[in-house]
Amino acid sequence: MPYEKLEITTPSPVLSWANHPLASDETKMAKNVASLPFVFKHVALMPDVHLGKGALVGSVIATKEAIIPAAVGVDIGCGMSAIKMPFRGEQLEGKLKKIRLDIEAAIPTGFNANQDVEKSAANWQKWREFSELHPGVQDLQSKAMKQMGSLGGGNHFIEVCLDTENQVWLMLHSGSRNIGNQLAQCHISTAKELAKMAGNKLPDPDLSYFIAGTPEFQAYWHDLQWAQDYARFNRDVMMARFKHIVEKYLAGGKTTKPLLQVNCHHNYAEKEVHFNEDVYVTRKGAVRAQTEDYGIIPGSMGAKSFIVKGKGNAHSFCSCSHGAGRLMSRAKAKKTYTLDDLIAQTQGVECRKDTGVLDEIPGAYKSIDQVMANQADLVKVVATLKQVVCVKG
Repeated sequence: MPYEKLEITTPSPVLSWANHPLASDETKMAKNVASLPFVFKHVALMPDVHLGKGALVGSVIATKEAIIPAAVGVDIGCGMSAIKMPFRGEQLEGKLKKIRLDIEAAIPTGFNANQDVEKSAANWQKWREFSELHPGVQDLQSKAMKQMGSLGGGNHFIEVCLDTENQVWLMLHSGSRNIGNQLAQCHISTAKELAKMAGNKLPDPDLSYFIAGTPEFQAYWHDLQWAQDYARFNRDVMMARFKHIVEKYLAGGKTTKPLLQVNCHHNYAEKEVHFNEDVYVTRKGAVRAQTEDYGIIPGSMGAKSFIVKGKGNAHSFCSCSHGAGRLMSRAKAKKTYTLDDLIAQTQGVECRKDTGVLDEIPGAYKSIDQVMANQADLVKVVATLKQVVCVKG
């Protein structure tokens, strides 16, 4: 489905790939962003768009000479990693529960961290820059080191999947953990203070911004890149452990070579060239989909996921959705569904089936098939995956 232009009056138009009208609070959020003077060309909304903080989750915002830290959000560098393994689905028979229990023992979830800092995490080059990060996080290095290689909570997950050819894939979803959150909060607070001092009349305080060339912008940009690198490496550390567990059961502990590897952010900002101009692109719940870029678009814990290649659609600023997108809030999901519903909707998946993950029930998410149909002009599907093991944060 090509995009539609929202019928709102704003200095910059809003192009939407969603196949439904936005709710009034979602429309207001889109209008707020599109009314900012430094927005470049238009705001692009992905098919999985839903309410966020300051800006909609599933929005792509290109800006000239300014950046909005709350639009990037607090889970800086959150994203996906997937590897295609040289194993077949039949090799998993009778081993799913053991694999799940080993993953849960090896990779901390929720607020948990590793007991010790493993060698690969300790050797990460970017620790040398820690003293240059915001003063507000300087007491967090030990915690950040122990959280390197941990999943986090909410919608973060680790999955063993099978594609339509019955090939085994390993997939996980995580970000920059507590350190990314704290860095974001420090800079969002600074941006709000600056807006107050300048008397900026913003439609929403969460749209407070930094102007390029200022010390505050430079400090945020430096910390943002650091946190994005932390998030990417965090996924690498977990994936190495995850791969080792699966190899123990399927290859007798021998190291194997992945057939394909993908690691992509979906909450981040980068400098890019669009419409022949240098701009800052913030993808809040969106994946870069330049021509030939590999991306990962997961469904819920009971639905399909997709490995895709970008089509380089200029109108979306070469972007696509980051998942199915929530249909209802976590609180509403808990009120709407029962444990029996969760068991029914995750049938055939080796996963936790308790009230602790009820807010992640597949019914709380949009249809991933509909989301994919809406972005046929943004990406082409390379592989369709279905999970057989799911570990939730």
